[in-house]
Amino acid sequence: MLTGVVDKPSQMLHLIDQIQRLGIHYHFEREIDEQLEQIYKSYSQLDHGDFKGDDLHVQGFNISSEVFNNFKDNEGNFKKSLITDVCGLLSLYEACHLRCHGDSILEEALPFAITHLESIDKMKVSTNLAKQVSHALEQPLRKGLPRLEARHYISLYQEEPSHDEVLLTLAKLDFNLLQEQHQKEIGRITRSNNFAC
Repeated sequence: MLTGVVDKPSQMLHLIDQIQRLGIHYHFEREIDEQLEQIYKSYSQLDHGDFKGDDLHVQGFNISSEVFNNFKDNEGNFKKSLITDVCGLLSLYEACHLRCHGDSILEEALPFAITHLESIDKMKVSTNLAKQVSHALEQPLRKGLPRLEARHYISLYQEEPSHDEVLLTLAKLDFNLLQEQHQKEIGRITRSNNFAC
């Protein structure tokens, strides 16, 4: 899935995002890096086809935060049209937590994203998306423990009607295998500490 050629880079970014959130990205680091590098190289052609520079949800590679100026109106305010793009607002919110000290664009974007995510009409978005928003507002992805965030996302992902059964199965198996490995390691540490006393 990661090595295939896709017509729409946004689909590949969505797949990579899912793989990372499911906690299985470490199995595919080389493939993910290659795809992101390819997408990044084509960044200068963002206004062609499906991959537009004004789609908040597809931003996310290591690029200058000035790209978010594309989402501002002539008066320097974030565009009102972003308010209805819940996925985009959620991505902007998560991006704000990656900001560097003194990054005025993302500093300004954070309260904008929070305000509008808190006021979304949960009746107008899917239950799954509403759960993601609630969880992100409580615990931004980048501030959480990766394994716990993966466990949380697995339960949300399996509720998505469009989820990929192969990815879901791999994520569950990987999570369970790592959990079993950690339990064995804790058992060994506990036993060795008991002998040391």
